[in-house]
Amino acid sequence: MAEKVVIIGSGPAGWTAALYAARANLAPLVFPGRPSSQMLPGGQLMFTTEVENFPGYPDGVTGPEMMTHMRDQALKFGARVQTDDGPESTVKRSGDFDVVHHWQDVARVEFKGGSPFTVFGDKEEAVEAHAVIVATGARANYLGLESEQKFLNRGVSACAVCDGALPRFRNKPVVVVGGGDSAVEEATYLAKFASVVHLVHRRRELRASKIMQRRAFDNPKLTIHWNRVVREVKGNDQDGVTGVLLESTVGEPEMEIEASGMFAAIGHTPNTDFLQGQLDLNEKGYIRLTTPSRTYTSVEGVFAAGDVADDYYRQAVTAAGTGCMAALDAERYLAARGVH
Repeated sequence: MAEKVVIIGSGPAGWTAALYAARANLAPLVFPGRPSSQMLPGGQLMFTTEVENFPGYPDGVTGPEMMTHMRDQALKFGARVQTDDGPESTVKRSGDFDVVHHWQDVARVEFKGGSPFTVFGDKEEAVEAHAVIVATGARANYLGLESEQKFLNRGVSACAVCDGALPRFRNKPVVVVGGGDSAVEEATYLAKFASVVHLVHRRRELRASKIMQRRAFDNPKLTIHWNRVVREVKGNDQDGVTGVLLESTVGEPEMEIEASGMFAAIGHTPNTDFLQGQLDLNEKGYIRLTTPSRTYTSVEGVFAAGDVADDYYRQAVTAAGTGCMAALDAERYLAARGVH
């Protein structure tokens, strides 16, 4: 028998969609992902040590803790998780996602034939569903340095809006890597908190739009380092990031900059590889939504929520909001077809 709704992904969008679908008595089945895949259970918040801008947490919360709360709330109302042993309605209240090695990822999907749709787990089990919500998120692009990974969440970040106001960065120098609009936006935002922002770009000219370039040039707290790339992130176990070593792309000597943090602003990659042409994507690889203020995709009965369809806001609260929207859209779609 086909599931009423399958949700692919378990970040803020996925678990919010699961909560709303569960409360609508749809018994949603969630494919959360697994650590070895591109779809990490819990999404990007699993890499975030402090969340201070999500409503309802006046004292802040860690990313993993918040995702545990969202997961437990969805399960409480009847959501289920696809595991190696089949659907489960309860998961140990571990608080640290220590049971994810049993959770199933999605290998591929078949949407083209219409409802019921088929979702294949990484064990190749086929699950049919009358409706599907894709909430697989996007992953930040990093430089790929070993030292960068060493200090992830200890001064290395890919989200200024998420982390820029933290005490670690306030009134201290920080580094932003990139040369496009996103990099200038990140640098400009960080200038509100940091003592100075070092914008590092591998070329002699920014790729950002002219208006964004003017903002960078006119901001007295921004210093641009041309023709430079980060060779190494410096730091220690006690303080985290303490600086970066810059290498020249035009043969000039190396230079080291003191900094309390480094922000990678070189884009994001949506987790849409598994779709394999099943949905229309935009030029950046994000799922294309077909109707304003709705979560409709190019296939009727398939909905998208969160960062997998959002290359602009990319916030936990906006992801959760679209998760709610996708669940409501799916519920109405199913009700119109007599599926309750």
